Amino acid sequence: MTIRLTVNGETREFAAAPMTPLVDVLRDGLHLTGAKPVCREGFCGACMVLVDAVPTVACLTPVALVEGRDIETVEGLTSGESPTPVQAALEEHDAVQCGMCFPGMVVALTHLTTSGTCEPNRAAVKEALVGNVCRCTGYERIVDAALAVMEAGHE
Repeated sequence: MTIRLTVNGETREFAAAPMTPLVDVLRDGLHLTGAKPVCREGFCGACMVLVDAVPTVACLTPVALVEGRDIETVEGLTSGESPTPVQAALEEHDAVQCGMCFPGMVVALTHLTTSGTCEPNRAAVKEALVGNVCRCTGYERIVDAALAVMEAGHE
């Protein structure tokens, strides 16, 4: 079946079975390797993307369900060579570890910090990260980085 997706602002068509996981199409078909198919069960968050601006695990999302919808990957969050505010804050707070989970965390935290739906607080950041599992860190520096971005946006 021919599938038409808008990924990172660009409309693309390709052949895929309707139940093919979105993460496989992104990685194998479109060569966007930021989303990682780590658990393939939807609990680790490493494959998170935005679908119509909503954080979505791409390993459990059949490509047919997102046809015609707007998909943004971690690659689409940046413009040029400059890091996003979330990426810069994670680096400044020395929060980056092995990197496997970070594309999904960047997507989740970008959604949180740009949605304007809450005041900066640790509980909101932790809630936003519920679907993201990191085996390398204790999360505190990640939370600190997200709070720095949120507080800068509220100044």
